[in-house]
Amino acid sequence: MNQRREFMKKAGAGLLALSASPVVCDHKLYSNTLTKAGQNVLFNISFAGYTFRDYDLDTTLEMMQKLDAHYLCIKDFHLPLNSTADEMAAFHAKLAAKNVTACGVGPIYMKTEAEADQAFEYTRRAGVKLLVGVPNYELLPYIDKKVREYGVYYAIHIHGPDMALYPNAADAINHVKDLDPRIGLCLDMAHDTRYGDDPVYDLKRYFKRVFDIHLNDTTEAGKAGRLCELGRGVVDIPAFVRTLRKLKYNGFCNIELTADRENCFTAAAESIGYIKGVIDAT
Repeated sequence: MNQRREFMKKAGAGLLALSASPVVCDHKLYSNTLTKAGQNVLFNISFAGYTFRDYDLDTTLEMMQKLDAHYLCIKDFHLPLNSTADEMAAFHAKLAAKNVTACGVGPIYMKTEAEADQAFEYTRRAGVKLLVGVPNYELLPYIDKKVREYGVYYAIHIHGPDMALYPNAADAINHVKDLDPRIGLCLDMAHDTRYGDDPVYDLKRYFKRVFDIHLNDTTEAGKAGRLCELGRGVVDIPAFVRTLRKLKYNGFCNIELTADRENCFTAAAESIGYIKGVIDAT
C-alpha cells in the first residue's frame, strides 16, 4: 500500500500529462513514442472503449479531455459496425476536436465468415490498423486469409477462467502460432492473472505476438477475482511496466475498467494517474 501511495504521489494528483513525440516504429504498427523528462517511454496509454460503455461518444470525449487522455480503442456502441462514410467522418471529427485519436477497434466477436468480413471492412473504414477480435476457433483459417487481404494486425483478446474461448495467452498463441505473424495477442493483464498465469512472464514469452495490451487489475489471482482500478489489486504493474520498457514495446496499453456509470470517471482518473505515476517511478 505504501508503494501504491508513492506512485500516486508521483502521478501529481493522478493527472500528470505526458508529452507526445511521434516517431516511426519498427516492431509494431504505431507511431507513438512518448517522452517524459528526456526518458524514452515507448508506449502510449489509451482507453479501451469498453471503459465508457455507459456513456455516449460526446460525454466520453469530454471525460477523456478532462483526463488528458488522447487515444481510444473504438467499440461499436460509439461507432456502429454499419456506420456510413459520413458517420465515420463525423466520428473522427469529434475525436479530432478533443485531440483524441483512434488506435484500434474492438474487441469484436466473430462466429461466422460474414461477421469477420464486416469486422475487417469496419477496421479499414475506421482508418486503423489494429483489430482486437474474438473469433471462434474454427474461423481462424478465414481470419488468416482476411489479415493477408487487409494487411492489418489482429489481436485476440483473452478472457480468463470465465470463457472456454481463449482463456489465457498460451491458448491464444497455440491456436495462431502457425498463422500469419500479424495474428497475435491482446494481453489482458487481469484476466491472465485470474486464470492463474503471470502477465509479466507471458509478455516476455509471447512478446513478438503481443499487439495490444489491456491494462487492468484484479482483486485476486483466481476466478473469484474482480476487475478493479489499477494499483488496487494483485497485478504487479510496476514489474509489467519495467518489462514493457526492457522489451521496447511500442504499441498501446489500453486502460480497461468495469466501474459502473456513477464511478466511471473517478476510477478512470485514479487509474490513469496511477499508471503515469508508475511510468515516472520505474
